[in-house]
Amino acid sequence: MSIRNLSAMFAPQSIAVLGASNRPSSVGATVFRNLLQGGFAGPIMPVNPRHTAVAGVLAYPNIAALPLVPDLAVICTPAASVPGLIGELAARGTRAAVVLTAGLREAVEADGQSLSQRMLEAARPKLLRVVGPNCVGLLVPGLGLNASFAHLNAEPGRLAFVTQSGALATAVLDWAHGRNIGFSHFVSLGDAADVDFGDVLDYLASDVNTGAILLYIEAITQARKFMSAARSAARNKPVIVIKAGRMPAGAAAAASHTGALAGADEVYDAAIRRAGMLRVSGIEDLFLAAETLARVRAPARGGLTIITNGGGAGVMAADALSALGGAFSALSEATRQRLDAVLPANWSHGNPIDIIGDAPGERYRDALEAVLSDPDSGSILLLHAPTAIISNREIAVALAPMLKQAKRPILTSWLGGSTVAAGRQVFAEAGIPTYDTPEAAVSAHMQLVDYRHNQEALMQSPPSVPEEFAPDRAAARGIVEAALAAGRRLLTEPEAKAVLEAYAIPTVATRVAADGAEAAALAREIGYPVALKILSPDISHKSDVGGVQLDLEDEAALLAAATAMSGRIATLRPDARIEGFTVQRMARRPGAFELIVGAKLDPVFGPVLLFGEGGTAVEIVADRAIALPPLNMALARQMIERTRIARLLAGYRNRPPADRDAIALTLIKIAQLVTDMAEIVELDINPLLSDGDGVLALDARIAVAEDAGEGSDRLAIRPYPVELEEDVELDGRPLRLRPIRPEDEAQHLSFLRQIAPQDIRFRFFSSMREFPHSQMARLTQIDYDREMAFVAVRMDDSGLPTLGVVRVVADPDNDAAEFAILVHSAIKGHGLGGMLLDKMIAYCSARGTRRLVGQVMRDNAPMIALAKSRGFRIGRAGERDAVEFALELDLAAAKA
Repeated sequence: MSIRNLSAMFAPQSIAVLGASNRPSSVGATVFRNLLQGGFAGPIMPVNPRHTAVAGVLAYPNIAALPLVPDLAVICTPAASVPGLIGELAARGTRAAVVLTAGLREAVEADGQSLSQRMLEAARPKLLRVVGPNCVGLLVPGLGLNASFAHLNAEPGRLAFVTQSGALATAVLDWAHGRNIGFSHFVSLGDAADVDFGDVLDYLASDVNTGAILLYIEAITQARKFMSAARSAARNKPVIVIKAGRMPAGAAAAASHTGALAGADEVYDAAIRRAGMLRVSGIEDLFLAAETLARVRAPARGGLTIITNGGGAGVMAADALSALGGAFSALSEATRQRLDAVLPANWSHGNPIDIIGDAPGERYRDALEAVLSDPDSGSILLLHAPTAIISNREIAVALAPMLKQAKRPILTSWLGGSTVAAGRQVFAEAGIPTYDTPEAAVSAHMQLVDYRHNQEALMQSPPSVPEEFAPDRAAARGIVEAALAAGRRLLTEPEAKAVLEAYAIPTVATRVAADGAEAAALAREIGYPVALKILSPDISHKSDVGGVQLDLEDEAALLAAATAMSGRIATLRPDARIEGFTVQRMARRPGAFELIVGAKLDPVFGPVLLFGEGGTAVEIVADRAIALPPLNMALARQMIERTRIARLLAGYRNRPPADRDAIALTLIKIAQLVTDMAEIVELDINPLLSDGDGVLALDARIAVAEDAGEGSDRLAIRPYPVELEEDVELDGRPLRLRPIRPEDEAQHLSFLRQIAPQDIRFRFFSSMREFPHSQMARLTQIDYDREMAFVAVRMDDSGLPTLGVVRVVADPDNDAAEFAILVHSAIKGHGLGGMLLDKMIAYCSARGTRRLVGQVMRDNAPMIALAKSRGFRIGRAGERDAVEFALELDLAAAKA
């Protein structure tokens, strides 16, 4: 369930308050007073059998006595009464309720069901939607709706705030009230038994009165639903998040380094980043980011250039930028020369650009023009410390027109209090971002940088995988199933490496010996020097107990190592089952980097991936990046770039660079492995050697568990559905119908550019010829859980790789899906349109979509004929030159 009936929740025409009261300071009295004082235009009906009137308004003894069906009910009665009241409201026709009452989740009846479950069962048959229970309520200031027991009302504005914490809700209202910050919606979710973050995000994403969405998250329950809604909303408007609980609560015992390193907070961080949202650390940052993103339209590219009239202010900004890991823009020689021409001789000659304390508005403007002429100068921060020489307001007035026209982010900070208030006011009225301190301005700049990175990840254009690989899924599954059948939860090192080899990840050949003598025999075959390791299903981290010996040069050294190793482990781990040793030839890769690549199963977001610096001190170094699968090359490269070791991988001094494509491809292969096999719960490759010749896995461990589901079902983001690929023939030539992929952007752009102008007009209802990257990203980087596009691609070298596309976008409730078809102009009339439409009808029917709908221009006779041939009903559209058609898919399925 998603946005169904949420319009009754957030835009009701009438409201009933169950438990409305005259008792001072009670929840029922506070809610009813807030509704009356908020200015809601519709009827507000109190329900309480013990009162004739509440606050002077005629009261009703029960729901049946209400003179009309309320769109929204606000419930503040005892917990035991709530399920019954929800049932009565649903039967009466009410479609939304806010349940303020606490304790429903904790109250469990004799049959084991909680009152919260009873409430949902009562609501479900009539699709009555519930916010809460245990919440403060909701406010929609533009409608005068204050269905809450908050101590303050909210002012109208363009920000929507959604929180799980009731205490934080009232605190934010108080904080915003003192700063004249308004809201389009203010929602306290409480226990979120029904309406959750995903639902509200879907609703607010298309709300024209909401400019940005602010979230306070304590925990997510339905990760895939949340990620789909968040990714969709973040494409439309800024979504800014506070995630509570940054500090680790302590890691449970893990079979892998990844299990210990990939904490819950890092996983949330990865999810927020992948969804294109921005994470901030506090309430003030939340609203700071919202204001910054609303005022700064251009993306933050490159570093930061600081222009200041005081060296101290510039140093403060520079220190803040360095502390936050930001980058300074380098001043080109041409820019230095321009600055030399307009600034005093004693200007700083570097970044920060100190234009000296007596700088008037003209000098600021000249310096700004010089910097703006350099396309590589990045974002700009203007600082001003007040002086007695010139009015700070005059400087702001001189700069404001120029700042409004700038095509890159320009932030300002006029330092001080009342003295500089007039200058700040000039910027505020002109819509120019202004901040009280240099540190706040730098923080805003870094928010812009992070937001741009996250948006680019959401809209990125991934390159093709540099190497095709066809995993041997059957071989990997056989190894895992054999271990589970034997009652083991940890694969041996040779088994783990065999699984990696099945996914084309290079490993060091590893042989198994029952004892030292057999190990010596194997070493003679392999060739010295060798590495010897203990083999035990009970020992995961072998080096921790002295179970690894490297660079054994001869048989005597090997036998001595085997004896010593057995003795140490008998002392340190007498409980461990010892199955022998593994022997492998020492891998000689001088100059190679030691990396770690891993995966673990997160209880909320499913499989997550880890990359970073490897080795025995991996937990101490703690250099890691976390990401959600599935991955492509662009996402894998971004993951690598987020680590400290990334700079070393580029090479330095006499150490050559590593093959980053090979590392990225290994990450993609691991992502595919954990997608394919739901039994894998933890995985480590440590170390993964990497140099200019590629990668090599020296050690591996994999933990497994029984799982009856599909591996892809546990992913927070639905991966590419390869099972929907279909090979067909058109005019006797092979053709593949498959879902569109992000990697298709260049090919799809080429296809669109070859379409005749008339066909473009039919498809897009306009004569567009240019398709910017942002639009192509939306067409190729789709959420397979919500939309689908099937492309028809040639399987030969005909010169027309893409021949057609059919696309549907379903509403969040999967009630209706709107479709459109485009066929290459050169092959129209050959039946491809019908082939694509039939595939989409079958897909939507299998997915449970109720109706397939579309619009077509009235003069597009071929498309109208095709729709009629498939049973679509043709009707009038709102557009004068268009017709609409619809197909009831349940009826189509019944006929089939």
